[in-house]
Amino acid sequence: MGNNKKKDELWQEAYRKCRLSARHIQMAKEMGLNPLSLIKNIPNPKDQWKLPVRDWIEEIYEKRFKKNIGDSPS
Repeated sequence: MGNNKKKDELWQEAYRKCRLSARHIQMAKEMGLNPLSLIKNIPNPKDQWKLPVRDWIEEIYEKRFKKNIGDSPS
């Protein structure tokens, strides 16, 4: 029971720090990503080559599930 609470808190932290929508969180969970990996991949100003986390999730999701996400509403 306590483990699920901790996991939910980590997802909430990733939601806030990465500025993700509920849809992006759902996509990350479907792909089996863990919230710490999302937080770890937040680009800092020196990492101009890194995509923002939300774009990174969308790119991986499209590659893995061959679905075009497009600009559907969040």
